[in-house]
Amino acid sequence: MIPQGGDRPASALPAVINPMRGIALKIASVVVFVVMSALIKAAENIPAGELVFYRSFFAIAPVLVYLAWQRKLRVGLQTANPFGHVLRGLIGITSMALSFYALTVLPLPEAIAIGYAAPLAVVVLGALLLKERVQLYRWSAVIIGLVGVVIMLWPRLTVLSGETAMGSGETLGALAALLAAICSAFAMMQVRRLVQTERTETIVLYFFITGSLLSLLTMPFGWVWPSPEQTVILVLAGIAGGVAQILLTASYRHAEMSVIAPFEYTSLLLGLGVGFFLFGDIPTVPMLGGAAIVIASGIFIIFREHRLGLDRSKARQANSL
Repeated sequence: MIPQGGDRPASALPAVINPMRGIALKIASVVVFVVMSALIKAAENIPAGELVFYRSFFAIAPVLVYLAWQRKLRVGLQTANPFGHVLRGLIGITSMALSFYALTVLPLPEAIAIGYAAPLAVVVLGALLLKERVQLYRWSAVIIGLVGVVIMLWPRLTVLSGETAMGSGETLGALAALLAAICSAFAMMQVRRLVQTERTETIVLYFFITGSLLSLLTMPFGWVWPSPEQTVILVLAGIAGGVAQILLTASYRHAEMSVIAPFEYTSLLLGLGVGFFLFGDIPTVPMLGGAAIVIASGIFIIFREHRLGLDRSKARQANSL
């Protein structure tokens, strides 16, 4: 699924182990995120900054209701690192704006598939910025995955040399989707820093608040007055985004990330169906082939992380004896 400047929940271990429930909640979050993306695409001729505002502002309501239900509303806004949240918001809304622009000009499945480059970028940034140890297996998976990204992008990028008849808008859309994935990876790096002192619900809530406020700065660059139909669509997109975030957060309470994460890729199947039936999007061979390579690389990285986590756990147990 194309990244929306979102992040994986910070809970290190689930409170209640129930993998099937966790998987069900994860798939539900994917479904709602795809619905949100379809609504954003359906709201035609709305500037990206304005889309970010609706997506962020109207996502706050379901999150507040959820926090009140969990009796965490009072602590939801308590933070020891407000600047960190602002920085995370800046990176996140940049990713969101780029991904929304991509949605408006690209077929829905293609925009989703290019977003799968984010986990690959996380591995690279983790090695370069956080000095994480990345072994040959994961580097190989990243390189193969990037080849898949190039395969998906190539039909769009060749427009620059006049080799195809595709429009330049789709070329910019493909580049925007790729940049959105990279920005999403930077956002995940910032979240890794925030989770050291901040609660998951605080990170989520501050992201929506800062996204709402910072997106208002784009008003001078051409906001439009939406029609009643567009307003309903945009409000529903924001609410869907908030509900999806709640489902995503809840899913990681019941199973480990390595169990849940591969189900992210079900968004492509949903995107293919929604794109075809609602928007008439027909997937191309390069898109499908490149997406398959990226998905395979991503699943391998997730599997490898799971194995390394088990090895580290065994080593800690041995050292404690």
